[in-house]
Amino acid sequence: MTTPNFRERLRHGEPMMGTFLKTPSAIVCEVLGLTPLACVCIDAEHAPFGRMELDSCLAALRAAGMPALVRVQTGTAGEILTALDSGATGVVLPHVITGEQAAEGVRLSHYGNGGRGYAGSSRAAGYTTKTMAQHLRDSAATTTVIAQIEDREALPNLDAIAATKGIDCLFVGRMDLTLSLGATSPLAPIVIDAVDQICAAGRRHGKAVGMFVPGGENCADWQRKGATLFLLASDQQFMIDGARALMSKIAAPA
Repeated sequence: MTTPNFRERLRHGEPMMGTFLKTPSAIVCEVLGLTPLACVCIDAEHAPFGRMELDSCLAALRAAGMPALVRVQTGTAGEILTALDSGATGVVLPHVITGEQAAEGVRLSHYGNGGRGYAGSSRAAGYTTKTMAQHLRDSAATTTVIAQIEDREALPNLDAIAATKGIDCLFVGRMDLTLSLGATSPLAPIVIDAVDQICAAGRRHGKAVGMFVPGGENCADWQRKGATLFLLASDQQFMIDGARALMSKIAAPA
């Protein structure tokens, strides 16, 4: 038997915990590859990842056998192509508002029919060591496409987005959703209600739901509502938390 790939685990509803990578460092990726996390999501939307930094980080995560998602900046064809050719397991598409936008993201993430351009010399294709048929088969089976829901305008279109063939997961972008709804806290009732709606849409259409939860919230509560993928904290947060933990070991000045 073969080990289920990340996409299979996600689609089968396996509970998974990952984190965001904010530092463009292959060494940090190498370290995260030693952890029991289910995946690392490179935050190319908000952190300073150039093409070479993205490439080296994906190489390190791939070498460690760590599934790697890339949250692209805007979801253009070039951004998606670069991430997937460099060896990303999948992409997180920000600010998905309509079913048509979701379908376009899926098309750009897969080969054929005007979609992702083919190159057999990429890392994803094994630098020409895989046949075209083998790479097409592997890519179709493993490429993961996640639609990030973070806008008030997306809420009336949740069914259309979740029903889109090829969308593997709805990911709740809680902070931008909070701002879009005019709230000042991600725990505001209007925000919680919107997240409930996203979870419900995922359940109706058999799609995984992922999310970031603010500190203090219980992942188990959201698991009961259908969420299975949690991307929490980041490499930067780990350093800050680690430093605070060290400082707590000495007594404060009298």
